[in-house]
Amino acid sequence: MDTGGQERRDRGRDTRVTRPIAIVGPTGTGKSALALAVAERIGGEIVNADAMQLYRGMDVGTAKLTVQERRGIPHHQLDVLDVTQTATVARYQEAAASDVEDVAARGAVPILVGGSMLYVQSLLDQWSFPATDPQVRARWENRLAEVGVAALHAELARVDADAAASILPTDGRRVVRALEVVELTGRPFAASAPVIGTPRWGTLLVGLDWDTALLDDRLAKRTDLMFTGGLVDEVVGLCERGLRDGVTASRALGYAQVLDALTAGGGDDALAEARERTFIGTRRYVRRQRSWFRRDHRILWLDGAADGNVDAVVRAWDGSRDDGAATDILAR
Repeated sequence: MDTGGQERRDRGRDTRVTRPIAIVGPTGTGKSALALAVAERIGGEIVNADAMQLYRGMDVGTAKLTVQERRGIPHHQLDVLDVTQTATVARYQEAAASDVEDVAARGAVPILVGGSMLYVQSLLDQWSFPATDPQVRARWENRLAEVGVAALHAELARVDADAAASILPTDGRRVVRALEVVELTGRPFAASAPVIGTPRWGTLLVGLDWDTALLDDRLAKRTDLMFTGGLVDEVVGLCERGLRDGVTASRALGYAQVLDALTAGGGDDALAEARERTFIGTRRYVRRQRSWFRRDHRILWLDGAADGNVDAVVRAWDGSRDDGAATDILAR
């Protein structure tokens, strides 16, 4: 039992104020490491906001921290879904909100960590999800089966360019949902998105990013490490647990590319192509993350290459507790 870690958290806790912190930003910027250091400093617990880290067994390809790497800091919303289950923003919103409030009730500081844009904003801005219509949904799903995801994504781009820009061209489920919402509401998909206002619970938002060239280098090394560190074996094992049938999990970056390589025979050339496609796909995803998060004026941006980021976060959090907005989140 890590009694030392518990003692550090107990010393850091301030039961007067439990304002959460959200550490967001592009993939590969070091959000998890920063969150751990902050949690140790102020007595925090981590609430995951990475959609793919919700899945049990998806560890290597999501850079999920091992139990040992978590250094005794409690983590929530990790390993809560099987790969055959569909991850939804609505389910996450409800479950993560419960975790945040439970952490605060124990006197710890909830620290949200992740780069899944819709997951973060749905939670902090209390997104109210548009209704669904089974017949409209079925029609778009049939259209997806008929023309394929790339063509359907192009159709979405013609009626709602902003929605298409924010959705991966390989994510058929979200393309279908966006077209369904556009048809049902007569408005762009983004019109049903949460409005950026005062964040729920008065959360402090911190963004972590790097110079593009430096981050590209980090992503290349990260991708190489995934492929040399067991990603292919992980995917093979997950296939035995139904990965190919998973609507969400099978489309995750790295996993989708390895699945394609295995379908092609799993040779060295196919796996080399999978590695390159994973790297390129990750860089594209980083651009979407930057575009999304940079619209949020509430975020305090930090340079991932700089020293002193832990101190900067703690100073911002300490200052925010004294600005009149810092009240116990359980009263909100």
